Amino acid sequence: MRVLVVGGGAREGALAWKLAQSPALSALFIAPGNPGTAALGSNIAIAVDDIPGLVAFARDQAIDLVIPGPEAPLALGLTDALSAAGITCFGPSQAAAQLETSKIFTKEICAVAQIPTAAWARFTDLDQAHAYIHARPAPMVIKADGLAAGKGVVVAESIDAALEAATAMLAHGIHGAAGAEILVEDCLTGPEISFFALCDGETAIFAGMAQDHKRVGEGDTGPNTGGMGAIAPPRLHDPDLLSEAVMARIIRPTLAAMAERGTPFRGFLFAGLMLTPTGPQLIEFNVRFGDPECETLLPLIEDDLLPLLAAGAQGALDPATALSWRAGAAATVILAAKGYPGPYARGMNIDLAPAATIPDLLIFHAGTMQRDGALQANGGRVLAITATGPDWRAAIERAYRGIDAIDFPEGFARRDIGERALIGD
Repeated sequence: MRVLVVGGGAREGALAWKLAQSPALSALFIAPGNPGTAALGSNIAIAVDDIPGLVAFARDQAIDLVIPGPEAPLALGLTDALSAAGITCFGPSQAAAQLETSKIFTKEICAVAQIPTAAWARFTDLDQAHAYIHARPAPMVIKADGLAAGKGVVVAESIDAALEAATAMLAHGIHGAAGAEILVEDCLTGPEISFFALCDGETAIFAGMAQDHKRVGEGDTGPNTGGMGAIAPPRLHDPDLLSEAVMARIIRPTLAAMAERGTPFRGFLFAGLMLTPTGPQLIEFNVRFGDPECETLLPLIEDDLLPLLAAGAQGALDPATALSWRAGAAATVILAAKGYPGPYARGMNIDLAPAATIPDLLIFHAGTMQRDGALQANGGRVLAITATGPDWRAAIERAYRGIDAIDFPEGFARRDIGERALIGD
C-alpha cells in the first residue's frame, strides 16, 4: 500500500515508525514530516492545512490510504476532500470532527447517548454566565466551545477565577470565535486517563490506555502544555474491567449516536476520562491519536497496524478483532526547549548520538530541523523519548537514561513522569 501520513510532529513520527514495519507497505510519505521521519519514508513539503495540496499529492501519487495525525486538517475537511477525489482516509469527516472542534456538540451527543459526563451549561451572554457561576460551587471548569490551541480550558478554583475566565472569553474575546460561546462545567475529580479506540463508523476496537502529564512542572504544577510525557498502561486496579466499561458506556454509544445523526465516525477516537468515585466520566473527545500517548502506546502494540487502519477507513473492521499487546510497559518523556510553554529560542544544536546505543529506546522528533548539517531545535516540544521495559520502573528509568544521554543543554524535561505508577512498588 502507498500511504501518506499527514503531520510533522512526534506523533506522526511514531505512526511512520510503526507503519514502516508493515509487510503491506510499498511506499510511505509524510507531509511535511521532520528529520526523524526522513529515515522512514519520504518527507513532502506540504503543510497540514494545505488541503488542496494534500489532495493533489495523494491523487498524483496514487496514494491508497491517508492517515492524518493532528486535528487541524480534519477540522478543515481533509477527509471530505479526499473522499470527493476517491481517496481513502482513516479520519473523520468535518462533521464528525465536531466531537473535538465543538465541546457543545460533544455534550449534546453525551445527552442523546446517555454518556456520563460533568453537569454543564452553555452561554453566549456574559451576565447569564456570571449568574450561573454564582449559583454553582467552586471549583468549576470554563471552556471555550471551539479549538483554542490547547488554551481554551480553565479550571477555576474559586468563583472569582471562574468569573474572570468567562469574562476573558465572552467579553474580551481572548480565543476569538472559538470562545464566542462557552461551557461552564462542574469539576470532576479523580485520576485522569487517555482512552483510545479504532473506529470504522459502526465498530470500535480498544486501542489502549495511557496516562498523560500535561502540566509543565514536577508535581503537576505550572501551566498546561501539549503534554510533557506519558506512561502506558496506566496503573489501574482492574484495567480489563475498566476498558470493557468504557467501550460499553462511552465509545460504542457515541458511535451509535454519530451514525444516527448521519455523521458516522471513522478514525482514532480519543476519550479523555476522569475516574471518579462513581465510575469513569467523559471530560472531552479528541478525533485523533494523542501526543505523547501515540508515541507511548504504539511500541506496545504487536499487531501490524496498517491493515487495521485500512479496514477502519473502509468501514470493514472485524468486531471480533482484539489488538495484541507486548508484555510490560512504556514511558515517554518530552525534551522541551527552555521557556516552553512560554517564549523559547530556536536553532540550538542537538546531538542524539550518545543515546543511540541504549536498547529499547526510541527517539521521535517533535520540533526539530536540519540546518547546515546539524540537527537543531525548532519548537517548544523538541523530542519525545520513548522506552519500553518489563515494568513501569524499567521503562521510566530507561527513558531518563535517554534524556540524560542527549546533548541539548538548552532543553529540559519533567523528572517525575510516571512517578504515580511507582507508588507501592
